[in-house]
Amino acid sequence: MTFLSKKMKSHRCNIELITLIAKRIKQLRKEKNISQDNFFIDTDIHIARIESGKTNITVSTLDDICKYLSISMSEFFADIDK
Repeated sequence: MTFLSKKMKSHRCNIELITLIAKRIKQLRKEKNISQDNFFIDTDIHIARIESGKTNITVSTLDDICKYLSISMSEFFADIDK
């Protein structure tokens, strides 16, 4: 078990779901041709760390990301198969 797995296991989190969310955020950001630097400048959210799947983000942060990407939370999750 890796350090990250141990750390995440000690908290209530689902690594598979975090990875799916990270991939979905990255997909949407790339579709809109937004660089990670510009995302950070515009939102003050360090998206690179989130997209790497190393951060278990809050619902509030995800809501801010969705607003910035002009997508509703329901649309965001509609394309996540778990």
